[in-house]
Amino acid sequence: MEKLRERLRYLQDPHLVARFQHFCGVRGTFSRSGAGKAADQTPPLNNGALHHHSAGESDGDNSAVTGAGEGEKPTGVRRRIADLNLKEGSESPPQNGAAGGAPELREENGSEAPVKVKPLRKNSLTGDAGQEFLIQNRFLYYMFTLGTELGNESFYITFFPFIMWNVDVFISRRLVMVWVWVMYLGQCTKDVVGWSRPASPPVVKVEMFYNCEYSMPSTHAMSGTAIPFSLFLLTYGRWEYPSSLGFCLALSWCLLVCSSRIYLGMHSVLDVIAGVLYSVLILIFFLPALDLIDDFNLNCRFAPLVIISLHLGLGLFSFTLDTWSTSRGDTAQILGTGAGVTLASHVNQRLGLLPDPTPDRLPLSFPSLGAGLVAAAVMRLVVGVLVLVATRALMKAVTIPLVCRVFGIPSDDVRKARQHMEVELPYRYIVYGTVGFNVLFLVPLLFSHLQLS
Repeated sequence: MEKLRERLRYLQDPHLVARFQHFCGVRGTFSRSGAGKAADQTPPLNNGALHHHSAGESDGDNSAVTGAGEGEKPTGVRRRIADLNLKEGSESPPQNGAAGGAPELREENGSEAPVKVKPLRKNSLTGDAGQEFLIQNRFLYYMFTLGTELGNESFYITFFPFIMWNVDVFISRRLVMVWVWVMYLGQCTKDVVGWSRPASPPVVKVEMFYNCEYSMPSTHAMSGTAIPFSLFLLTYGRWEYPSSLGFCLALSWCLLVCSSRIYLGMHSVLDVIAGVLYSVLILIFFLPALDLIDDFNLNCRFAPLVIISLHLGLGLFSFTLDTWSTSRGDTAQILGTGAGVTLASHVNQRLGLLPDPTPDRLPLSFPSLGAGLVAAAVMRLVVGVLVLVATRALMKAVTIPLVCRVFGIPSDDVRKARQHMEVELPYRYIVYGTVGFNVLFLVPLLFSHLQLS
């Protein structure tokens, strides 16, 4: 048992993340001396990371730091205090992963010259842009940046609609159900476990957006496992294609997303492994029940009431697990999208729109790829996404002032207003519920009118 605990501590050690980053050509920019001088003027910036004891850390005196990324406790948002191990009399730690005494970066034997860049996105809670760092391998930087985007909103707002509009509605609505449950359980588990992001230093924060959120398990790893393998399992036998190719693509997708979270300094190796295993566990229980759930959503007369109340209730429950943060909004957004897509599926079934292929037409074959087919698919994607973006903008402009007025909350500062559950939950639920409904109902009707079906 003790060996298992030691192994888990090793997998959670931020130095393991730092070594992976160093191997991939990511370097911090501040030396120990430079950080010591900066510490005389400003509080230490630790990129919002909470610091836990890990293998090899000393048990000396501790000083409290906040998890907001600015060395201050933000009012109105979550306040997290953790231990930062510092030896007595030592200088302030180097920032954003720069270890003291690290060798200077040099261009050697024709290798790439290091490029100084800023973290990808600002901290979602504090607005902190983070510290610059050096990239020695630009190919890996762009590859892992692409990998982490496979778990972000910008990807899902195009991927799921593309499957719905161009491939298979049956597969897409079930993928959305898997995505909703995997992400919801992952977000709630994060708040229950309450583990911090890997500490910086020694980790370099290549991304800052989620830095103030909890870390265990990695929901990027969960979605990066659940989506590709669910897509493979749901299409296997329904569509004609080499099964080995489908499995290899799913595995490559999963590995790229998981390794990208370590590369970006957002998760420990343990977070990622736990996310993968948790996702597999959910799929084992959830995939066999998809037929029953989908049939209920499509055909039960009470399905709309159950869908709305269930997703809303789950959102309310998630808001009780912790104080306000962007993860609360993300959870409500996921639930709202899932509710909207499911309601649209029920309405389509009632109206006889977008019927599923009959069993005698299975397995389905992919059509020959041609210029006309590609042009039609691109046109549907562009028109559809424009409709969704316009829907989101319109509903956002209407919903936030309306909800603020109903609950008597000032709407002058939208960011501050959305830190209230009474605003954030209805806003996300209504806006993205409408977006999800339009994905599967309004946009296909528009395609029929424009003869793009």
